[in-house]
Amino acid sequence: MSLLREIKKLTIPRAVILGNHDRGFDRTGNLLRAQLDFLGEEHCGWTLRDWQYPDIAVVGARPCSSGGGFFVSQEVQAVFGPITMEESINRIVFAAENVPSTIPLVILAHSGPTGLGSDAHSICGRDWKSPSIDWGDKDLEIAIDVIRKRRVPELVVFGHMHHFLKRTKSLRTTFFQDRWGTAYLNAACVPRRGQDTNGDYLCHFSWVEFVDSKLQHISHRWFRDDCSIAFQETLLNEAN
Repeated sequence: MSLLREIKKLTIPRAVILGNHDRGFDRTGNLLRAQLDFLGEEHCGWTLRDWQYPDIAVVGARPCSSGGGFFVSQEVQAVFGPITMEESINRIVFAAENVPSTIPLVILAHSGPTGLGSDAHSICGRDWKSPSIDWGDKDLEIAIDVIRKRRVPELVVFGHMHHFLKRTKSLRTTFFQDRWGTAYLNAACVPRRGQDTNGDYLCHFSWVEFVDSKLQHISHRWFRDDCSIAFQETLLNEAN
């Protein structure tokens, strides 16, 4: 709850999706329910969060996902009921249904969708055991396909699959753009805080910029304590 309290202190618009480690392991769902009650409308799982400034809509995918196709834990079922894959798809699609095409649509998920590669270094690839397989969420992939019939989501943001691979100690692919123009961003830099070779403390943010409702820039940025940028990895930079 300490991180959630820090998020609640922010004075900017915000949307939160809880991950598999947030659900608790008590099978009653009490810890998960307490976190959801604390977040209130700021939790966007299966729902729409939008605001006028910046003019953007955030749709949440299935909360507390652990990837691997489709799995709903007992904790999640205790809070939300016995959700089927079809029900999860319908909830995501319904949340995006009334977002105007003039407003950027961002889908926020804990695990990304299936269909983006099955190698260990793929953006949602399983890297901790052999064989490597696609470890994304199937319901999210199908929901995006359905949403695309009405409008193309500009951005899908997720985490869960850490940037540093366990078995090879190499780096994961963290950005992909499909043939419809939807960008997929893996923001799971772990640990998010650390020190550089000079001993300066750094904090990682995945940074996205929209200009006139168009996706313009995506990067990974490491900030110093004084908010200056120590290092930036540019993933997308559209010319004006």
